[in-house]
Amino acid sequence: MATKIKKTRPELKRYRDALKRYERYLPLLKLKQQQLQQAQRDSISRLREQEGTVHELEARIREYEAVLTDVAGVSVAKLSEFEDISISRRNVAGVDIPVFHEVRFPPANYSLFGTPSWVDRTLEDHRWLARERAELGVLREEYGLISRELTRIIQRVNLFERIKIPEAQEAIRVIRIKLGDRMTAAVGRAKIAKNQIAEAVQPDIDDSAEEEESDDTA
Repeated sequence: MATKIKKTRPELKRYRDALKRYERYLPLLKLKQQQLQQAQRDSISRLREQEGTVHELEARIREYEAVLTDVAGVSVAKLSEFEDISISRRNVAGVDIPVFHEVRFPPANYSLFGTPSWVDRTLEDHRWLARERAELGVLREEYGLISRELTRIIQRVNLFERIKIPEAQEAIRVIRIKLGDRMTAAVGRAKIAKNQIAEAVQPDIDDSAEEEESDDTA
């Protein structure tokens, strides 16, 4: 392991506590990962559908775009720019994402009698396209937010599964082996000391026994 492990009982407790935290937190991270993956699939589905709608509208407008060199003094491009966009927020798997509602356009102030009828339809198509593009932009933001959070959660899951938990398990194993070796060595030293004490005491016992035997003979 890259980190030097202190082979002590307090360090063993620290790694055991850390391992418990990782193993308790990992299932929550995996659950959030699953929720975000589902949210991402839903988001990309809506995004692709909206892209299709925008592309269809763009193709529809291109069919008659060449004849729009003169729109009878009406600025279709200007009137097709929305003034405001209505967006709320909602929480998806812990991510605050935008929800598109509507856009507001400026009043179409031009003479209905002094302009060709196709101007109305042209303006309607361009505003429709502007609205759909606005919704597409919100969906892209939603997808980006969900994807970034999913990437972050996957990184944390990998960190716990591949690094933190194995590191804690290895540290616990190493410390337990070291503490076991120390205990074995301590028991061995205690036995040696006990034997040395016994050996030191035995000659005194033998001498005393000999003295008592001499006294009895006398």
